[in-house]
Amino acid sequence: MPRRFTLREAESLLPEIEKSIRDAVSLKSQMDEVQSKLQSITQRVIMMGGILVDREAIYAQRLLHDRNAERLKTTLESVQESGCIVKDLDIGLIDFPTLFRDREVYLCWKMGEPGIHFWHGVDEGFAGRKPIDQDFLDHHQGDPAN
Repeated sequence: MPRRFTLREAESLLPEIEKSIRDAVSLKSQMDEVQSKLQSITQRVIMMGGILVDREAIYAQRLLHDRNAERLKTTLESVQESGCIVKDLDIGLIDFPTLFRDREVYLCWKMGEPGIHFWHGVDEGFAGRKPIDQDFLDHHQGDPAN
């Protein structure tokens, strides 16, 4: 059963989560760039019927990609272990499970936002985000304290 957060609990995790997500977004961007370079080399080889390539440079790029992939995996695992759900790594979108009027919903945060100000139903996604209002504050709940 996933952890459920109060708004206060989710907000208290944000500094740590934001750092991890910024790192993850950067790693993914670097991986995408390396992948693009490798695909470009492969396309040139195919189109030209073979060309001389710098094997050491290709090996270094693959090694960089693999190292970043491992770091990304570790970073995302640490975020998920906290109970958060990574929804979109390209934009740094994170959900925190909570209950609102006995219904499972998500507190929703996007990298760059100053805090958690939105929530949405489990099936609504980012497009269905609603502002957190007093009714939500009064009727949402996290897991009972241990």
